[in-house]
This record gives sequence, C-alpha cells and structure tokens, in this order.
Amino acid sequence: MADLEYTVRDGIGTILLNRPRVKNAFTLDMIESWAEALRSAQLDDEVRVVVVTGAGDAFCAGIDLDAFAAEATGPLSVKRLLDDRIHRVAYAVEDLDKPLIAAVNGTAVGAGMDMALMCDIRLLARSARLSEGYIRIGLVPGDGGCYYLPRIVGTGKALELMWTGDFVDAGEALRLRIANHVYADDEFGPAWQALARRIADQPPLNLRLIKRATYQSANTDARTALDLISSHMAVVHSTEDSAEAMDAFRNKRKPVFGGR
Repeated sequence: MADLEYTVRDGIGTILLNRPRVKNAFTLDMIESWAEALRSAQLDDEVRVVVVTGAGDAFCAGIDLDAFAAEATGPLSVKRLLDDRIHRVAYAVEDLDKPLIAAVNGTAVGAGMDMALMCDIRLLARSARLSEGYIRIGLVPGDGGCYYLPRIVGTGKALELMWTGDFVDAGEALRLRIANHVYADDEFGPAWQALARRIADQPPLNLRLIKRATYQSANTDARTALDLISSHMAVVHSTEDSAEAMDAFRNKRKPVFGGR
C-alpha cells in the first residue's frame, strides 16, 4: 500500500494519507504525491470535488520528524526544504479552484493542522483534536498556520493557539468556526461522503466560479467584487448546465449536469 493514495470515483477525488502507524506523518515523497494529486485534480474534468483524509485514527501528525532532521542541516537547507518542497502542497491548493474538503478523522497536529486549515471547509469526527503544536518542539508554524488560522478564528485566538500549542477538540473547533460540521465517529465516513456528494452534484463551473469569487472578493473592494461576479453570472447563464438547472427547477425534477 502506498503512503499516499489518490483515487477518483463519481466526480470525487480522494487523497488518503496512509501511514496510520505514525499517525499519517508525511514524508517528502508524500508531499510530492500530494501536490501532484492536487494538480491532477485541477486538470481533470471528471473531478468536481477533492477530499483529503487520513487512514486509521489520525488525520495527520505533520512532517515525519526523522525526515525533517535528515534534511534540516542548516538555516539555508531548512528554508529550501519549506520553500521548494513542503510548501508545494500549499501552492497547489492556491491553484485549485475546485472545492477542497478536509475530512479530519482524528488528530491533526502542526503541519497536519495547517494542511486542514488550507482547505475550503473542514469536517471533523467527534474524536478529532487539532493543535498548531510547533512551539512544543521549538519551531514556528511552518506550513501556513500564521496565514490561515487568523483568517478563520481571528488574530487574538490564533496567536493564543500558536503561542501555547494547546489542543482544540471538535466541539471547540466548531465554536471557533474551524469546523463546518462535527459528526459522531461511527457516522463520520458516510457523513463527509454525503456532503462531498451533494457538492459534486452541483454544476461544476458554478462551483469553481463561486470559489474564485469568494476568495478574490475577500481581498478587494465591493465594487470590484460586484463587477467580477456580474462577469461570472454572464458566463454561467450561457451554459447548458444553467439551462438544465432552470428546466429542472421549473419541472420539479433532479437536474443532471454535464459540465457544459
């Protein structure tokens, strides 16, 4: 079995972190495969939604510390390790304009938490626990925590979590809006799959343009955002999927979208 598996089924691309014996701590080879899976999903018209999840009872324990130690031989090597290798996943996430879901089935620590934060939405099992954790081993959040976490929970709470390395349980994650939903452990798989299915069944171009507009609008003024969405509206209104959606609505039937 590969340490990272990428599969596509019925419009859903699933990235499975598959090192349960070490809480799915990732190696550099896994990072390469992870980034490549995201790039493949972006270019594959059959993929409408991407889900990242872990095998066993953990989501991801961050980087394998032995792998990190082998590469981190000095300041420049650490800088290059992050810039040229580990951050490839974050760069691929930035390029992905399809929905990206973190199905957090258990513990997510350090870069494992960061990898969940960079997804569009996070679904948690009741037993899931998250921690930025870097400070506990004398490091700083190296995979985007300082960028993503304040945008979700606010600056003050983000700093508290990064300064202390405290764990956040699923209930607290929901309260802090880190989690979109929390599900019982024995219902978790079917629950995240059902939500991924609901999203994947929507018109694919609309999904992508909504994502683009949402993130772009967060970094611009209202007039620019409204101008952007009017252009997106003009595009989607001309598609076959838009006509199919309207006909299905009028005739009270389920639409079938072909991505056109």
